[in-house]
Amino acid sequence: MTQSPAPQPSVPEYEDRVHRSGAGIAGGVLLLGIACWLGIDAIVAGEGSTPWRALAALLLVVPLIIAFTLRPAVYVGDDRLRVRNPFRIVVLPWGQIEALRSGYSNEVLTKADGKFQLWAVPVSLRARNRAARREARRGAQEGGPMGTGGVGGLRGGLGGSRGGLPGGRPVVSDGPVRAESDQIMDDLRELMETRAAVRSAQGEVTVRWAYEVIGPAAAGAVLLAILIAIG
Repeated sequence: MTQSPAPQPSVPEYEDRVHRSGAGIAGGVLLLGIACWLGIDAIVAGEGSTPWRALAALLLVVPLIIAFTLRPAVYVGDDRLRVRNPFRIVVLPWGQIEALRSGYSNEVLTKADGKFQLWAVPVSLRARNRAARREARRGAQEGGPMGTGGVGGLRGGLGGSRGGLPGGRPVVSDGPVRAESDQIMDDLRELMETRAAVRSAQGEVTVRWAYEVIGPAAAGAVLLAILIAIG
């Protein structure tokens, strides 16, 4: 008698997608390089209490740079949104999210009146303005007299891609041009609407403080204050 194979564990639909700020990471690497260069130089070449002050300053500054630049991330899963901010990690099941709001910053609002900022998805007004200008230009090209006829239609008839498809057919738009952070928020809203009622996407909002960042920074601040006080 043959035995039936053991049931295989269920495989998630996809691994968590991660959103991070490329500009923040680049700035963080640059700031860390400058801080380490100045701090190590002061430790090696300094005299008196200068090396100790430099060491305390590094202990204070390095965790803060990492917290505000390299650390922030948003992990998007089937059942929950995990937000890693400078000093906290927040886990939000989709069923507990009331809204995702975009203004001068991107925020998550919970049904319990909680509000959490998405540090890893910063708002860029410059990117919004640039996207708005591109959308206006595209709308003028597609909807204006040159979009389906005239030179645009002629180019389309000759097999070109600008102004129309081969055969003179108009270009079909893929949707409005959006800034990257606004597109990410649109995707999160769509996923929230899809998953909010799913049983596995229910639960409680949990918040954990990042003591691995707060501890070293606080120790560095105390040590630096003591060194300055005693001269």
